[in-house]
Amino acid sequence: MTTTATPPSGLARPGIDLGDCRARLVDHPIYRLVNSPDRLRRFMEHHIFAVWDFQSLLKALQQRLTCTSIPWVPTTDPEARRLVNEIVLDEESDELPDGGYASHFELYLAAMARAGADTGPITRLLDALRGGESLDHALATCGGPPAALEFVRRSFAIIDCGETHRIVAAFTYGREDVIPDMFRGLVTALAAGDPAWGPFRFYLERHIAHDDEKHAPVCRRIMARLCGADAAKWAAASATARDCLESRIALWDAIAAAL
Repeated sequence: MTTTATPPSGLARPGIDLGDCRARLVDHPIYRLVNSPDRLRRFMEHHIFAVWDFQSLLKALQQRLTCTSIPWVPTTDPEARRLVNEIVLDEESDELPDGGYASHFELYLAAMARAGADTGPITRLLDALRGGESLDHALATCGGPPAALEFVRRSFAIIDCGETHRIVAAFTYGREDVIPDMFRGLVTALAAGDPAWGPFRFYLERHIAHDDEKHAPVCRRIMARLCGADAAKWAAASATARDCLESRIALWDAIAAAL
């Protein structure tokens, strides 16, 4: 699949080539397998790590496209500032159905508790990081599923690459562009499920609404401005996006095998 942003003034430019990765991810059998309370719990115990590193990827975006240091100075792209800060607002402090605010990560943790899933590994990871441990050490000692920990390591390799267009590609095409189609499969599987799945469905439906209607189009515009007509940047962004999707497919494969 080739996704090409609309070029300014009719100027032709390369786009994002995902090959068949996106279709393989959206059509993955994992969505049909999450069909019982026990399988839901095991899925969540893996997936929570991807939910957490999503937030880290977003903060990397905010650091690069807005000013988060003191003294403050304006960054070069005012629209990107606005768009990224809107995404951060939605993801880091969304409105809850009964009032109050929470990040989507905290929504997911609450859904795990409601479903009876084990939050121990992700809690130990956060406690280690709060205590000043390195990410490598925290991952190695938290007891999380190996496939989920490898997914996080691959995400942070992109975060640490230092190239804004690659980080934006990972967030745009590895997350925001594909998450709605992935999550629709899970919502369908959970539609007639146990009431304990309700908070998890709320999390999924919230992400579908935000990403489909707001975040993905915004991110594609930022991507287009960052890469412009630079073929080398588009090629690097495409490679990064494919790597992100392959990483997710590997995680889904591991969870499917565990189920």
